[in-house]
Amino acid sequence: MTEITTFKMEFASDGGTTPGYLAQPAQGTGPGVVVIQEWWGLVPHIQDVCERFARQGFVALAPDLYHGKAASEPDEARKLLMEMDRDTAVQEIIAAIRHLKRLEQVSPKKVGVIGFCMGGMLAVTTAATSDQADATVAFYGLPRDLSLVGRIQAPLLGLFAEHDHGITPETVRDCEGELVKSGVQYEIHTYPGTQHAFFNDARPHIYAPQEAQDAWERTIGWFRRHLA
Repeated sequence: MTEITTFKMEFASDGGTTPGYLAQPAQGTGPGVVVIQEWWGLVPHIQDVCERFARQGFVALAPDLYHGKAASEPDEARKLLMEMDRDTAVQEIIAAIRHLKRLEQVSPKKVGVIGFCMGGMLAVTTAATSDQADATVAFYGLPRDLSLVGRIQAPLLGLFAEHDHGITPETVRDCEGELVKSGVQYEIHTYPGTQHAFFNDARPHIYAPQEAQDAWERTIGWFRRHLA
């Protein structure tokens, strides 16, 4: 198994700084990945995802979009989400991409963006706003304005749950329609029998191990293909 190093850090963003969590192989170089949190914040699960990427040879940075705050209950998370300025969050994600591209450890100078739930929405929004992302992965998250999907400037892998009351199968079909119209390179997979957040192994009541492993393998393959 690849040895990794991890640390909390800050990177420049819009005249200030944004905190984050960085995981990278202890030796060698690799492409970059920005990991965007769920509505809970930069919790241990998201840090663990960064570490998984590092063990696969990527340099992974999770920006802390709540700037030190985190939630353990839905009401807390909803409050933090409502307080977050989405335009600012997108600019912080773009700044995280640029930070990775400046690192010596990131080679080639390509960076993917992946997000979960709220983070999936922000990943797609970022790819529609900026040409800095070289590949995008969205786990059960999309912007409400699906016209944004047709504006993304990086190949998109979408991973969704069959039983998701927020991102319904109808929403996924509409998303695919926008992608087809715009000619964006994409793959979409919906996992039968799963619920929203099926990838999150910190939530055992909805975690789906087999589907999560398949989604992870697809994610690694997607990034290796498009960030090579």
